[in-house]
Amino acid sequence: MNNNTVIRKAVIPAAGLGTRMLPISRAVPKEMLPIVDKPAISYLVEECAQSGITEVLIITGRNKNAMEDYFDYSPEYEASFVKKGKPQMIEEMRESANFGGVRVYFMRQKETKGLGHAIGCARNFIGNEPFAVLYGDDIIFSDSKPVTAQLIDSYHRYGRAVCGVKKVPHEMIKKYCSLKAELIPGSETEYFVDDMIEKPQRDEDAFSDLSILGRVLLPPEIFDIIDVTAPGAGNEIQITDAIATLARSVGVTALDYDGERFDLGSKLGLMCANVKRAAVNGEIGDDFRAFLKDFVKTL
Repeated sequence: MNNNTVIRKAVIPAAGLGTRMLPISRAVPKEMLPIVDKPAISYLVEECAQSGITEVLIITGRNKNAMEDYFDYSPEYEASFVKKGKPQMIEEMRESANFGGVRVYFMRQKETKGLGHAIGCARNFIGNEPFAVLYGDDIIFSDSKPVTAQLIDSYHRYGRAVCGVKKVPHEMIKKYCSLKAELIPGSETEYFVDDMIEKPQRDEDAFSDLSILGRVLLPPEIFDIIDVTAPGAGNEIQITDAIATLARSVGVTALDYDGERFDLGSKLGLMCANVKRAAVNGEIGDDFRAFLKDFVKTL
C-alpha cells in the first residue's frame, strides 16, 4: 500500500432494520432519528467532510428513502423562505445537503447478509483506492480531530489498514470483537494487530479487551477477501472476519482514537448523544444546561 495516497472516499453501511429501536424504526430509519436538530446520518457525513473525504456512498435498504430526501434540496421550503423574506435560510438548508461539496451517493443492499456483504457492495464505487468505513450506528464526538481523520493519519504513518478501537468491558466482549494487539513501540494509542475474532463466546477465545468500534480504513484488497469470506456470527458475512484475514497476512493497525462513541442503534445511546449535544448547542445550550441542573436535583 502507498501510504501517501489521498483518502477520498468513504462508505457508510446503513441498511439495518434497527430492531433495537422499535417501534419508531418501523416508520423512521434509525439513521434519521434526531440528535438535537440533525439526523444521525448527517453527523457521519459531516465527519467525512471534516476529514477531507469528497465522495460518500451510503448503503441503504428498503423503506429508507428519507435519507436520500435529506441530502436533496427542498423546493417547498425554499419557496416558503422566499415568501417570508428569509433567503439566507435557503443557503443554510442547502449547506446541510452539501457539507462543503461532499458528493453523497446511495446504493441498496438488496439482501441483508451482514456488514461485510454491505461493504462489498461498494466495490465499483471504491475502485482501487483505500477508503474509510463509518458504521451507521456509531456516532463519535471528538474535541480534537474527527476520528476518520485520525485513522487517515495513522494510515499515512504505517501504510496499512486501520481499525478504530476502544476497550470494552470484559462481560461485553462477546457482543463485539476481540483483537490480538501489541502496542507499537513509541506510541501510546496504536497497536499492531495480527489476528482478531468476532463475538467470542468463551473467555478463552478472546484475545484482549480491545474491540473495533465504529470506524475502519481499508485497502481495496478487502473486496477480494470479502468475496471468499464464509458467513460467520449470526450466519452473516462479517467484516471483522475479512479484516482478520488481512491481519493474519500483512497485519493491521488498531488506533485507540480520541473521541466519545454513542451507539445510535440503542435507545440509551440515542438519548445520551442528544443530552451531550444539546448541552453545547449554540441555540439551546444555556437553557438546556439550566434545565438539567434543576432536573438532576429531583432524581
